[in-house]
Amino acid sequence: MADMDDADAYDIGMYDAALAALGISPNGSAPRCDHTDTIMPVTPQASGCRDCQALGVGWLGLLVCLTCGWVACSNDSPQRHAQAHYQETNHPIAGGLEPGSKWRWCYVHARAV
Repeated sequence: MADMDDADAYDIGMYDAALAALGISPNGSAPRCDHTDTIMPVTPQASGCRDCQALGVGWLGLLVCLTCGWVACSNDSPQRHAQAHYQETNHPIAGGLEPGSKWRWCYVHARAV
C-alpha cells in the first residue's frame, strides 16, 4: 500500500473534487451536502456554552455555528444547545470548536460532512 507521504500518492483534493462533480459525498454514498458551499470563516463568539453557563451546568463537547460563530454545547451534552441554535436559526452546519478540528455536522442532513 502506498504511503500518503510518497510523491506519487493521490491528491485528496482532486479525489474530493471528482466525487463532488458526480454528486457523491466523500463520506460515502450519501448525496453531497450543498450546505458546505455556504461555509465562510467565522470567529467563535465565546469559549464556552453561554446557555449552559447561565444555567450553571457543564457540557461534554462544544460546537461553533459555521454561519454566525455562536458557540453551544453538543448533542453529547445534556442540554444540546447547538441543536437548539439550529432549530431557532436554520443555520445548517456546526463544527468542532477545538483548534484544528475538521469535524462538521449538517443538521439538515443529520450527518457529518
